[in-house]
Amino acid sequence: MELSGSCHCKAITFTLESHTPYPFMICYCSICRKTQGGNGGAVNIMGEKGTLKVNGGESLSVYQARIEMPDGRVEQSPGQRHFCSGCGSALWMWDPRWPELVHPFASAIDTPLPIPPERVHIMLSYAPAWVIVPEGPGHVHFKEYPEESIEGWHKTRGLWQD
Repeated sequence: MELSGSCHCKAITFTLESHTPYPFMICYCSICRKTQGGNGGAVNIMGEKGTLKVNGGESLSVYQARIEMPDGRVEQSPGQRHFCSGCGSALWMWDPRWPELVHPFASAIDTPLPIPPERVHIMLSYAPAWVIVPEGPGHVHFKEYPEESIEGWHKTRGLWQD
């Protein structure tokens, strides 16, 4: 499925192919919350890096998060969060550990996305007290990351797009 996306000011537009277009996962880590300006970010869409086409690349900026380790050390994440230098819109994340993939943020996608049959809430260990995490049928919770991958989630539910 081809996905089209853009920043708020439209200085950057992009397209890419995705087999996993259901925005099912909501992350509550401080990086997602603070760089996307909310209580969580739908960071689960996965696309093929080789199909990413960007217009307005001169307006792109990259942020690599600083991660505090349990022993107090601070390390720079290899993950590169791309955003618009004009309006600040979060666009996608790319990580050299998985160079063939790019993860656009659902908030940047302009193509109508399918409604997922459930929501997976991750990194709940990092959610602040003021965030109300939905519960009940259709909501699955994880303190950290689930073992099931984005690809696996789509495939086991028959949602993989060819």
